[in-house]
Amino acid sequence: MPLWGVFRATGPARTTGALSLALGIAVSALAGCAASGEAGSAKPAAVRLPPRHAGFDYQIGGAYPPPAGVRIVSRDRSDAPAPGLYNICYVNAFQAQPDERGAWPRDLLLRDAHGGVVIDRDWNEALLDIGTPAKRERVARRVNRWIDGCARKGFDAVEPDNYDSYTRSRGLLDASDATAFMALLSRHAHARHLAIAQKNTAELAGQRRRAGLDFAVAEECGQYGECGVYAKAFADRVVDIEYTAGGLRKALAAWGDRLSIVRRDRDVTTPGSTGYVRATR
Repeated sequence: MPLWGVFRATGPARTTGALSLALGIAVSALAGCAASGEAGSAKPAAVRLPPRHAGFDYQIGGAYPPPAGVRIVSRDRSDAPAPGLYNICYVNAFQAQPDERGAWPRDLLLRDAHGGVVIDRDWNEALLDIGTPAKRERVARRVNRWIDGCARKGFDAVEPDNYDSYTRSRGLLDASDATAFMALLSRHAHARHLAIAQKNTAELAGQRRRAGLDFAVAEECGQYGECGVYAKAFADRVVDIEYTAGGLRKALAAWGDRLSIVRRDRDVTTPGSTGYVRATR
C-alpha cells in the first residue's frame, strides 16, 4: 500500500452491474490446494484473469473515467466498476481502518501481552487477529461479506490489502497465519467467480498456490527490484504501481514489455486534485 493517506472504504458495498471480459478461464491450474486444511480443497469455480501487459490505472483513492488505453482498473469496494474493463476490487482485509475499528469484536483485534491493540503506525490501523483457525474463520466471514459486495457489483477480481501485516505484528503472527487466512478468502472469492490478487509481500510469492492466488498487484516492484519475483510466480500477470519517476523508469526498463505498469501519486488522488500524477512513460 502507499505510505501516505489513501482514503479507503468504510461503508457497506452497494450492488450495480458492470461488464467484464468475455473470456472465462479455469483457475484450478493456478490456485492449488488451500492452506492448513482450513479452506478445504474444493475445485474453484471458473474466474477471469487480467490480461497481461495491458493498460492499467490505480484508482483506489477515488473513481474517475479511465484514460484512453486502459484495460485494467483497480477501485475501492465503495466504488462501482468501470464498464467494459477488467475491474479489481480493493478490500482492506488484514487490518481495521480507524473508523471501522469499533465495529470489530474486541477479541478479533490483535492484542499484545498487556492487552493493547497492535497498530500499524503508518496507517493507524489495528491488525486483525488471524492467529488461530477459529479466529481466521470469524475474520474471514466478515471480509467475505465485502467480497460478496464486490461480486454483486460486477468486479472481476478482488485485491485484499495488507497481506504483509504479520511483519508488523511484533511476532504475534507469522507467514503461515497470513497464507492460511488468505486461502480462506481465495476459496470464497473463487466461489463468487472472482479472481484474487496477491498484494505486495514478495517473500510469500512462492506460496501463491498454497494461498490460492491468481495474479499480483505490486507497489514499487521496479523501485525495489521485486518485479521479477512476481513475474515468475504469476506468469507475468502482474500490475505494478510506481510512486516515483525513478521507480517508473526502472520498472519500464526491465519489465515494460511484459507487465502492466503505471505511476501514480502516493495519495492516489483523482484528476484535478493537488498532487495528482499518472504516467506510463
